[in-house]
Amino acid sequence: MTEPRRGAAATAMVGAAFLMATSAIGPGFLTQTAVFTAQLGASFGFAILVSILFDLGAQLNIWRVLAVARRRAQDVANAVLPGLGHALAGLVALGGLAFNIGNIAGTGLGLNALAGIDVKVGAAASALVAIGLFLVREAGRAMDRFAQALGAVMIVLTAYVVVTARPPIADAALRTFVPMEIDPLSIVTIVGGTVGGYITFAGAHRLIDAGVHGRDAIGRVTRAASLGIGVASVMRVLLFLATLGVVAQGATLDPANPPASAFQHAAGELGGRMFGIVMWAAAITSVVGSAYTSVSFLRSVSARIDRAPSRAIIAFIVLSTAIFLIVGRPVAILVLVGAINGLILPVSLGVMLVAAHRASIVGDYRHARWLTVAGIVVAVAMTALGVRALLTVDL
Repeated sequence: MTEPRRGAAATAMVGAAFLMATSAIGPGFLTQTAVFTAQLGASFGFAILVSILFDLGAQLNIWRVLAVARRRAQDVANAVLPGLGHALAGLVALGGLAFNIGNIAGTGLGLNALAGIDVKVGAAASALVAIGLFLVREAGRAMDRFAQALGAVMIVLTAYVVVTARPPIADAALRTFVPMEIDPLSIVTIVGGTVGGYITFAGAHRLIDAGVHGRDAIGRVTRAASLGIGVASVMRVLLFLATLGVVAQGATLDPANPPASAFQHAAGELGGRMFGIVMWAAAITSVVGSAYTSVSFLRSVSARIDRAPSRAIIAFIVLSTAIFLIVGRPVAILVLVGAINGLILPVSLGVMLVAAHRASIVGDYRHARWLTVAGIVVAVAMTALGVRALLTVDL
């Protein structure tokens, strides 16, 4: 694969960053942030701060190793231990399918909140939009632009709701560093929802497919990885502040749809409509990111999928939609699923850390010691926090 021109590489970098970020910002992301803000108040800022540090530690390690190896994650895992990559591919693809059912449902809920469209009709129509992206000739570029445009829309609309909600900024800033309460489940869940499962690999695999890899691309890959975390974190902070402003004024969020009620309390009927747009944008971009990344893991397992990835992505979206339309979606497990997704992270990150020090995989590349240490800290901490959270969570 030839190295892309500088302009094309820059476009791919931004596209990969937004693909990763918008893959993270899905229905679960919105729900989890609102739920934990209502539970922890301003102290949830501490969990967000810790999660950003963990997110960076995980993503910088994974993206840099894959870039130097010039291979997708499952191929690197197979090089570490034969068969491990296939197991990782199956785990990520199954997790991606489960999440995509929720993402498809989220598109229907978004259109329902925006225009009163029946949830299942809205979900089916949204699936057709996602499928359309992969029918165009340059599907990769179309996907990049789609993620960037809708990512910007989500941030602008949520920022408006923050202004109308008038959150206690000073208290939020204080409790971000001096929390009144620390909840391990909240940290594991939002880290898992940002870089767990398939999400962190979305942008990394996009860069590999675009030809942005190798030793010379390390700087660009690092900037793209940091930008992706930055975009997702900005959205997380804005949603936290919007919800905090509402609950600080004594409002009670609707447990059936916490983020929607936060928008409505803050901006009335207009806020409800705006939430519909944000929910739809978050869900449809996550549908695209989940399908693309899940299939990218399966390309090494099946030669047929590798020859026609767009067809496999379309089939993945169709399957996700069909399951939702027939079975439905259990909304109540969104937070728990995020925590489980967080437990996948130590496995995938651990594999990348081993690969980073295998000359047969990365050649003479020397992985930065501080990155290795940061990666180990994240993997160990996520394992410990994840186990503790799952043992104490109320099912």
